[in-house]
Amino acid sequence: MDEQFNVVAASESFLQEFGLRNDAVRGRSIFALGAGEWNLPRLRSLLSAVGSGDAEVADYQLEMPIEGAASRSLRLNAERLAFADAMPARLLLTVVDVTAPNATQRKMDELVRQKEVLLQEVQHRVANSLQIIASVLLQSARKVDSVESRAHLTEAHNRVLSVAEVQRQLSLTQVGDVALKPYLTQLCRSIGASMIADHDQLRIEVSGDGSVVDAEVSVSIGLIVTELVINALKHAFPKGRKGLVTVDYQSRPEGWDLTISDDGVGMPKNPGSAEPGLGTAIVKALASQLAAEIDVENLAPGTRISVVNRKSGVEPALLQAV
Repeated sequence: MDEQFNVVAASESFLQEFGLRNDAVRGRSIFALGAGEWNLPRLRSLLSAVGSGDAEVADYQLEMPIEGAASRSLRLNAERLAFADAMPARLLLTVVDVTAPNATQRKMDELVRQKEVLLQEVQHRVANSLQIIASVLLQSARKVDSVESRAHLTEAHNRVLSVAEVQRQLSLTQVGDVALKPYLTQLCRSIGASMIADHDQLRIEVSGDGSVVDAEVSVSIGLIVTELVINALKHAFPKGRKGLVTVDYQSRPEGWDLTISDDGVGMPKNPGSAEPGLGTAIVKALASQLAAEIDVENLAPGTRISVVNRKSGVEPALLQAV
């Protein structure tokens, strides 16, 4: 175009794309082309800024309304071409029709949004169902006469309740991303509410960095924390002993560390004689899924259990640290 926005030349692809003839385009103002669909105030402003030399337009998205049909999505690039003093300046405008790609992207975005809503609804319903199951287990534990049966039912209640809390936390987060520290804090708060009668006597503290991990990984980590914290509350503080259970998660370039420690009575004198329970088997299986190793340390007093991932780039690795 010249500086009055009259078309000097148009490519064949432009003419074909917009159904125009060359003899009906050359010498005419771009704003007069077709049935007036190019006569857009926003396009006038853009070309005026380019013509004055004040701006260049790069990948500008413009919606062109078409009478009696759907609008077209255009991507514009425009620049002012200055030649020798004897030659007039020209404006070069390139147009790409992105209507179809934009429509496809909008459809994909809508499908992703619907999937996220459905997944969160499923997580919410699962959490509610688990809460009901936990309540039934607790009621059953109160009714049975056998001390051993009551203990097993109470333990099952605590496990189901912790899984319900995992699901509840996932339903509150964006699909695929879980911030670990607030997630573990709420999880331990739920465990403490169901197992600690006097919070001045026993406390659970959570620390860690700003790690964000995949939702599937967060479930495994949450279940490990649940088993180890419950185990500490059950065995580390007998006979009304005061104490503190701490949970910490730290990411490293080569992996991550999850530690659960307490200041209780410590490990038994003959740990080899104690038969591993269901909780131990669960923790070992989950650690294996996370490509992690378990280290147990007697703090005298107290115990520290570390779940350590020492391999860089494994599947359950840190997604983001802030």
